[in-house]
Parts: sequence; structure tokens; C-alpha cells
Amino acid sequence: MKSLNIILSLIFFVGLNISCNAQPEKKANNSDLAAAESVEVFYFHNTRRCVTCQAVESVSKDLVEELYLDKVTFLAYNLEEQDGKAKAGELGVSGQTLLIVSGETSINVTNEGFLNARSNPEKFKQILKEKIDPLL
Repeated sequence: MKSLNIILSLIFFVGLNISCNAQPEKKANNSDLAAAESVEVFYFHNTRRCVTCQAVESVSKDLVEELYLDKVTFLAYNLEEQDGKAKAGELGVSGQTLLIVSGETSINVTNEGFLNARSNPEKFKQILKEKIDPLL
């Protein structure tokens, strides 16, 4: 009798878990597909930059050029220039930032960049690759 109660409880909880996690199938429309095809890496900086800021840009740009050629675009913007201010406003950026953007998805990797670009560029490249690959 006890084992029957355990089995029935298990079936109940598994069924409950499956029904709660069920999500309707999401149909992609053409605009979603077009947005998903475009992956851009944006680096926002100021005019005066330290060595670490320059390393974040250099390592990020090198990775994009080495691995992704025409699939991913790297763009650097100076926040003190008009086009940089405009793009920063569009993306909701207020300071030095490294963003990976694809459609509505925006991944901020600024902290990882400043922690690793100079001291461990290979680790930083791996982090960027892990963030970019699922967007392609």
C-alpha cells in the first residue's frame, strides 16, 4: 500500500511539473528571423581611455574578425561624439559598455571585458564566443 502511494504521488508530481512547464509553440515570423540573423557587438568608450579600455576593444574586435567575418559586426562608438551619443541613447547605454545585440536580445559583457581583456585575453575571447554562438 505504501509503495502504491509513493508511485501515485510520483506520477502526480511528474504530471504537474510537465503541465506547468508546457509552453505554447512559438512561431517565428519573417521579422524575427531577420533580427536573429544580425548579431552586432558594440563597444562604447570615452575619448580618453586607459590601457584596459583599449584592450577590451582590441580583443573584442580581433575575436569578431577572426571567428565571425561577415556574420557578426563590431562597432566602436565614442560617447563624446554625436553618433556615439545617439547610438548609446538608442541602446540605453550611459557609460563605457561592451554589448552583444541580436534583435531584442542584448548581452552586457562589460565586466568580463574589464576583468579579463588585459590579464587573460584568451578567457575573455572564450566568454565572448560563448555569448555570441547561441545568437547565430
